[in-house]
Amino acid sequence: MAIADKQLQCREIITKAVCGKGRKFSTVTHTVTPPHHPTSILGAWIINHQYEAVRSGDGIEVIGTYDINIWYSYNKNSETDVAKETLSYVEHVPLSYLDPKHRSSTEEVTAEATQEPNCVEASISASGSSVVIRVEREFVVEMVAETKVCVAVCQGGCDDHDGKGLEYGDEDGDYEDLDPDLLDEEL
Repeated sequence: MAIADKQLQCREIITKAVCGKGRKFSTVTHTVTPPHHPTSILGAWIINHQYEAVRSGDGIEVIGTYDINIWYSYNKNSETDVAKETLSYVEHVPLSYLDPKHRSSTEEVTAEATQEPNCVEASISASGSSVVIRVEREFVVEMVAETKVCVAVCQGGCDDHDGKGLEYGDEDGDYEDLDPDLLDEEL
């Protein structure tokens, strides 16, 4: 017997669910002024990345810090030194999906760095006194909250049917026409 053959009852239940998702890739530029005028850049790297996520307006803000270390030569390539600077940032990640019916008082937000901040280019500025660093980073954010979902209710309860005699969807189970590329794992 198909579900449609019975009188279908629905009930709203409250559950915790992913109610918002977003992703953002960004490239930022920082300028670091070492104590000596650099002759050449020998290396640049980012360490000690720390961040947290907070809900903000129509998205989630990732607030963090990292240290930039620049190994450079100076005095016509006769000496080397490492310039260190701690930088802070705020990255606003818009939510590409947001359940409008979630309970805002139950929001929990998280962020994951899918690409840790990474120095992709370091060059001496036109003035010759500082180093310009180009950094790439990417974050995926998620918001979990309570929301309502609608479920079908069986008249006699679960024990009455035990999954037997119920048919869902197409009677002959013909799902070959479905395009698996249309399935979206991430909203």
